[in-house]
Order: sequence, then structure tokens, then C-alpha cells
Amino acid sequence: MKRFFKFILNTIPRPLLIRLSYIARPIMAFFLRGNNFTDPIDGKSFKSFLPYGYGEQRNNVLSPSTLSLERHRLLWLYLQNETNFFKAEKKVLHFAPEQCFLKRFGKLEHLNYTTTDLLSPIADVKADICNLPFEDNSYDIILCNHVLEHIPDDTKAMQELYRVMKPGGYGIFQIPQDLNRKTTFEDNTITDKAERAKIFGQYDHVRVYGRDYFDKLRSVGFKVEEVDYTSQLSEKNIEKYCLAKGEIIPVVYK
Repeated sequence: MKRFFKFILNTIPRPLLIRLSYIARPIMAFFLRGNNFTDPIDGKSFKSFLPYGYGEQRNNVLSPSTLSLERHRLLWLYLQNETNFFKAEKKVLHFAPEQCFLKRFGKLEHLNYTTTDLLSPIADVKADICNLPFEDNSYDIILCNHVLEHIPDDTKAMQELYRVMKPGGYGIFQIPQDLNRKTTFEDNTITDKAERAKIFGQYDHVRVYGRDYFDKLRSVGFKVEEVDYTSQLSEKNIEKYCLAKGEIIPVVYK
């Protein structure tokens, strides 16, 4: 199973993989139904979750029903329990929209919800994050999760995110981060896909962020809150929802 999923992730182009997943998802959810683990996004329970990873495969992390990973389920719980995202009228910009969120966020009538990405076939607006076609101070909330590690000029991308966010607005910019690493690591000389997946966690990542990620966000003007939300959850719920303990949610404010 793990080898099969690793082969799929590293072989099929991401836009095609997104389309194929719509077919495979209900089949996987049917055969894995059970009571051991629950996806808080849709409330469905399963005997196990699926493995996932471009390099090393992690066991029991991919929800069969929503295709959410640990970070998606943690973000959902944070937005649901700690913000007014599901109640207040807000203008939202969502980069590289995840399937587990796309339709659910789009159905919230109180949100003016726009999705954008350069390559995703399910995004509303095709746009380069380093040159956005949106006016200054346009959005109350910006979701940009696991995008910046793909962008060669992430400083320019952060500047654009700051530009289009309204004063008083906030964003959540999750990235793959090694909190034991003081500084971010990049090496463009590593060109082999398998080697890049091993070192960076995914073949198309250009860096592994260290703790200086927060400083970089501050350098373009953001105020940053490092939220360890799993520390506020019970051990029972961490296990039930298959979350990664200690994962930081970077919440930024303008």
C-alpha cells in the first residue's frame, strides 16, 4: 500500500492527480469505514486512514473521505473553535485550494470566497503569487498553506500577500517546517527528484523552513503568532483525529 501511494504521488502530475482523486475518494471511504478514527471536517469515521508522503510515507494520515492530512484537520479545528470564520461576513482569498475545504468554504454564504493558483484545475483565478491581479487591501482573510515552499522568490510572494490583505485582516500560512532548524535550508544543486523528495519532503519543494520563517514574515510587515494548537487539545482527540502533536499554525496579522 505505502509503495503504491508513493509511486502515484511521484509519477502522476498534480493537476491530473486532483481530478482522479474525485473518482477514487468514495471508493476508498467505503472500504475503510469503521470506528477507530474520525475526520472532523465531515464527521465520518474509519478503521484506518491512508498512508501519505512523497519521500518517506507516513502511516495513517490521509482521510479517505475528504483527503485531508494532519495539517488540514488541525486547521479546521482551529478555524472552527478559535475564530469567527464560520460566522462572520468576510472576504477570503484561498491559494491552492485543498479539496477538503473547497466546496465547504464555497458554500458558506457569509463569505465572499475566491480561490487562486497558477496550476490548480480547481481554482477560480489563475495567478502568480508573486504578481497577483488583486487590488491593495482587498481581503480580510488569506489562506496560503503549503505554497511558499514551492516559490523560488518567497519574499516577493510574502510582500504580495501583505499588499492584498486588509489592515486588521489575518492569514494562515502553513509550511513544512523543521522547528529544530534555526535557519531555512535551500540547495538548488540537488536536481534528482528522489533525492529532493528525501531531503525536502517533496520533489517540487525548493526549501525546508527553519524557525527564521517567522522572522521573514515579520520582515515584510506581518505580525506573527505561532500557535501550537495541539497543546490545547486532549490526547484522546489528537489520536482520534490523527493529528501531529506540536505542529505550529503560523497566524499572521496586518
